[in-house]
Amino acid sequence: MSVATDTSFTHFTRTAERAANQVISAYSTSFGLACRLLGSRHRQHVRNIYALVRVADELVDGVTAEAGLSYQEQCDALTHFIDETHRAVQLGYSSDLIIHAFAQTARTARIDHSLIDPFFDSMRMDLGEQSAATSPPLRFDADAHDGYVHGSAEVVGLMCLRVFMRDEKIDDADAAALEYGASRLGAAFQNINFLRDLADDTTRLGRSYLGTSDHLEDHQRMEWVSTVRAQLADANAVIPMLPRDARAAVRSASALFQALTDRIEQTTVDELYRSRVRVPDAVKAGLAARAVASTWMEMHR
Repeated sequence: MSVATDTSFTHFTRTAERAANQVISAYSTSFGLACRLLGSRHRQHVRNIYALVRVADELVDGVTAEAGLSYQEQCDALTHFIDETHRAVQLGYSSDLIIHAFAQTARTARIDHSLIDPFFDSMRMDLGEQSAATSPPLRFDADAHDGYVHGSAEVVGLMCLRVFMRDEKIDDADAAALEYGASRLGAAFQNINFLRDLADDTTRLGRSYLGTSDHLEDHQRMEWVSTVRAQLADANAVIPMLPRDARAAVRSASALFQALTDRIEQTTVDELYRSRVRVPDAVKAGLAARAVASTWMEMHR
């Protein structure tokens, strides 16, 4: 009886992981490329994290509203998703495939409420306090921005770090340095996405994450570019401290966002409000190849 149960659970979990992989394929070719550079022991876990984060993000970014849910029903849907995630992490099972896959990773990598709760706090911030039809645009001051970025992005970097370091033994100083780097990388990713998504955030979602009251100015764009460059530099400094089978993927992701930063630096604010900056697939592939080569040379010095 126990053998059959174990086999059934394993089959269900593998099915959940395939569902998580489909989420990545549908929503992010860039993240999918970076994941393929991870060692096999990390790859599925990071995909499981991404899938949960993406589904939650879509829930608050218009999918539930477009499905016809009222504001309160949208809040209830998010609360149900949060409660089911907590339950699954505690029990190790959910009938929701994406949550089930995440729960396996959370239990394996010791991803706990200290990281899960801030993420969902940021998702609640996205819904605001009223329906989009009656509330003014959602604007974040500096403190709200920092809190939102911590929950929506820095903790995701820390979740991935726990996956990478789950079998490693390091001292407290190295652990603190790695956590700082992971947080800075997550913040850089999020701030760049705020700049890339100015058009959609302001026109469709009615949100201003960068602290501007009406319209981002060019000098503010350049200030954010400088902020992102500093965050990426801090993150890059600790990549050599990661396990070997995680470095190329992290380097590739960092390089992609560096390329996006370069393009945003050359793009006027008016253009950002009209279209989303992208890096061509051929350039992405070149960045990934260079990340792999740099990591190989680092390991064979």
